Order: sequence, then C-alpha cells, then structure tokens
Amino acid sequence: MTRRLSYREAMREAMREALQNDPRVFLMGEDVGRYGGTYAFSKGFLDEFGPERIRDTPLSELGFVGAGIGAALGGLRPIVEVMTVNFSLLALDQIVNSAALLRHMSGGQFPVPLVIRMCTGAGRQLAAQHSHSFEGWYAHIPGIKVLAPATIEDARGMLAPALADPDPVVIFEHCGLFNVEGELPDNGDDCAVDIASAKVRRAGKDVAIITYGGCLPKALAAAETLAQDGISAEVLDLRVLRPLDDAAIAAAVAKCRRVVVVDENWKSGGLAAEIVARIVEHAFFELDAPVARVCAEEVPIPYAKHLEEAALPQPDKIVAAVKGLFA
Repeated sequence: MTRRLSYREAMREAMREALQNDPRVFLMGEDVGRYGGTYAFSKGFLDEFGPERIRDTPLSELGFVGAGIGAALGGLRPIVEVMTVNFSLLALDQIVNSAALLRHMSGGQFPVPLVIRMCTGAGRQLAAQHSHSFEGWYAHIPGIKVLAPATIEDARGMLAPALADPDPVVIFEHCGLFNVEGELPDNGDDCAVDIASAKVRRAGKDVAIITYGGCLPKALAAAETLAQDGISAEVLDLRVLRPLDDAAIAAAVAKCRRVVVVDENWKSGGLAAEIVARIVEHAFFELDAPVARVCAEEVPIPYAKHLEEAALPQPDKIVAAVKGLFA
C-alpha cells in the first residue's frame, strides 16, 4: 500500500521519525520552533518534542552552526536548518574549517555527526540574495557529504542515513520541489535509500541527461518532449554530489554515447564542469559528440519572473542542447 504526500511532508515525516527514534537528535535553526519553520517543515514539533529538542536560534548562522558542531562533538545528533543557501555563506568558516576538518585533524578521534539542511535554488521570485545554488561550492570540500534529494522518496529516506554518518552531511532541498507530490510506501521502514549512489530516473539509449535537485523535473519533461521526436533520453539523478557516483556516470556515457549535463549552478567553475572533466578523463572514447552543458546564466538571479525563468535551465533549453548533439 502507498500514500500520497508532498516533498515538504516527506521531509517533515523523516525529521519527526528521527526525533522519535533517537533522543540524541534535536533540531535547531531560525524560526524552527514556535513559528514552525520558515517552510513549515517543523510545524507542531515544538509542542510535540519541547524546547530542549526544537531550538529557535538567534539570527546568526555562524553562531548556531558552530553550536551544532559542538553538540555533535559532544555526542548528540543535531539537525541544523539554515534558511537559505545564500545565508549559509555566513557559516562557511564553521563548515569548512571546523566541521569538515576535525575528524581528519584529530586522527579520527573526533567525528562530527552533524546534518545541515538548507533551502537552495530559484524559481520563487525572491531575488538574488535568496535564490542561488551553491551546491557545487560545497561539493568541492573534502570531509563532508553533499546530498541533493530531488524526489519524495529521497526527501523521506535520506535523513536517517545522513544522521547515522560519522561525518558532516549537508542536504540541499530545492525550494521549487516543496509542494511536489508523490507516492510512498505506508511503512516508513520501506522508505530507506542509500546516500552513496546516483539513480536512473528514466531509461533511454540515445542521450544521457545528467542532473540533480530542482533540475530533475525539467530534465524529465525534456526527455518526454524528446521522445515525441524519436530521441530516447536517459535521465540520471546524481542525488549525491560529494562523493560523485563515477561508476553511474561512466555507465550512462557508455550506454548513450551522448551527454547533456544540467545544473542550476553557473557554468564557470561549476559542478557541471567537474562532471564534464571526469567524463573526458575516464570515458572520452565512449563519446560520439562533445558533452553539452545547460546551466544558469552568468548573472545574479533576477527578481522579475520572466527574467528569472530566462536565467535558469528550462526544458526547452535542454531539448535544444540534446538536439544540437545530433546536428
């Protein structure tokens, strides 16, 4: 039996289960308590679990992410919610110079089992300071694991293994997915997913579209359009951005021989560039055409809706990139 719920509800259910099952787990961040979370992920949690485990924090990302690191070092399992990825830059010192390094610098004596959740991406007309995608920046950092759940299944199932990981895990939840609905098993135990591998979301044979996060629905829509023109597109959802699943990427290249990488990051120095480099290094002779990229335009994300849409990867841009490989 299955039930229908939204991405937001799936993540909320995963957090609630974690809080119920492990007394070491607690949630902290701006407005997660009495307000119920900026995006309503923790609505009702304060009444259910109390202020010791649902902690509203001051408006200081540097401070409360640091407090989460300290709690993890002390044996707890904190879930730290950062309102938006743009604001996480205020906590980069704690994430990059503390959380990511302490286990290594202590010779394995001090693991940091910390989960940091943050909203990422554009599409809601919130202008540049609330709309960027910095997943590629975080995927550059050794010592952390970077996840990008793009489906209801992953929103529900990735949190538990992330909390069990001895190293810091950063989860990027794309704002455009929060109201997307899907089917999940009635039994929560059947919702477990791994946090190590990519997953094929649509099988195909003519071209591989490699993507993640908020671009996955756009890639699937493009694949549907391409199918009407006789082009069979395989859609690979990376899901895990650090470490990348090199084997899955290589398998998609070998199978389809043409590749388009879709990434809401900017093209210059972005995650798409890393993926293309790995394909060229390890699977160059499998290619029948150069690898194409569809990324955000090299501008701060605009506020105006038509400009915001124009700045982002869209299904028609993906279709055009794919067809360009067959020209």
